[in-house]
Amino acid sequence: MDIFPISLKLQQQPCLIVGGGHIAYRKAVLLAKAGAVVNVVAPAIEANLLEIVEQSQGQYVQAPFSADIRLRQYRLVIAATDHAEVNRHVFEACEAENVLVNSVDDPPHCRFMVPAIIDRSPLVVSIASNGTSPVLSRQIRTQLEASIPHGMGALAEFSGKWRSVVKAKIINPDERRIFWEDLYASPLKEQVFNGNLAEADRLIEQALIEWTKPKGEVYLVGAGPGDPELLTLKALRLMQQADVVIYDRLVSAPIMDLCRRDAEKIYVGKARSNHAVPQEGINALLVQYAQQGKRVCRLKGGDPFIFGRGGEEIEELFAAGIAFQVVPGITAASGCSAYAGIPLTHRDYAQSVRFLTGHLKEGSPELPWQELVYENQTLVLYMGLVGLEKICQRLIEHGQRADMPVALVSKGTTPGQKVVVGTLADIASKVSDHQIQAPTLTIIGEVVRLREQLQWQG
Repeated sequence: MDIFPISLKLQQQPCLIVGGGHIAYRKAVLLAKAGAVVNVVAPAIEANLLEIVEQSQGQYVQAPFSADIRLRQYRLVIAATDHAEVNRHVFEACEAENVLVNSVDDPPHCRFMVPAIIDRSPLVVSIASNGTSPVLSRQIRTQLEASIPHGMGALAEFSGKWRSVVKAKIINPDERRIFWEDLYASPLKEQVFNGNLAEADRLIEQALIEWTKPKGEVYLVGAGPGDPELLTLKALRLMQQADVVIYDRLVSAPIMDLCRRDAEKIYVGKARSNHAVPQEGINALLVQYAQQGKRVCRLKGGDPFIFGRGGEEIEELFAAGIAFQVVPGITAASGCSAYAGIPLTHRDYAQSVRFLTGHLKEGSPELPWQELVYENQTLVLYMGLVGLEKICQRLIEHGQRADMPVALVSKGTTPGQKVVVGTLADIASKVSDHQIQAPTLTIIGEVVRLREQLQWQG
């Protein structure tokens, strides 16, 4: 994060704009809406800008900018002239006095940025790009405008009116947050949107009377193979309301960034022969936090019920009487094959697909080899990179063609995706040559031949 976003309270605070034209006018409008006292220094000034200055009880000084101006009397300064040299001079003078300064459309000479704004006062949403792409920021603002009802401002104001009452009734901040989240999901929100504030008051009074300590719950959430855009809407919603997030090694950093920022995050990542927390410990953590009344998101790469040991975890929750939800995710087989341009089934090549793991619970790599040797079938192997050479040998020994196509998809759906194609006879030798690392998915079958024409990612 290259900038630190803050919201300034500028009511009755003196601010200075250097420049008297249209650019200066646009900035003055925003400052005036925030309640600032707008002052302008410029050789000439547009009539509409002068009107804002007078209405805000500011002053207009008809003169070029000079270093003699006492800058420390202003909360912030905006350089909005048509002359780059003047704007630079304003920036340098403000820097010398430690005064916040913005040079319009000149990021190197800015100590703060003016974001694109969605105004639902007292709720204000801002979007900034560190000055690199203001047009993109405005486009995002336009998209968000349509999805944030105008009534949100009234809802924020209503919440503020009741905030101290709720705080006095519900002391624990985590429980208080759950109360508000549940309230916003109730009919109360629509009552506020429609202006029925008396009914909204009645509903919140009733909710406070009926309030009881929340019971814990566990969300078993599939995070997909890595690309955050493959998350389901429900997964994202639960990730952002969980108090605790217990996550695996295969959950990518961009996906973790989407979890609630102040949630407690516990890493229990498991790699081959290297378990940060054993499975029994993970089960105990889920029960422990849920019994404390926490909402726990158990975040697992791929789908929790496909080689994710999700069944074992909810068995433990069921035995402990803990409420839980299961949110499916896009499993690695679907996600990685699609991003590699390899359809798992195809009318001409494969009428069935089989998901396998080369790493069974007892540690044995043995598989039902005879059942796997079938021409019009796709095999997808999870966690088989270490035993790949032996797996290929055993398939060949049981009658599979040595020239059967094989694809290795490493770090599929992520920016680091790498795909290597070979055959049963030679794919194992390509692992070190191409520096293939886990997590890697192995796809075996004639459908691999289609990658050459269907690939659209790396």
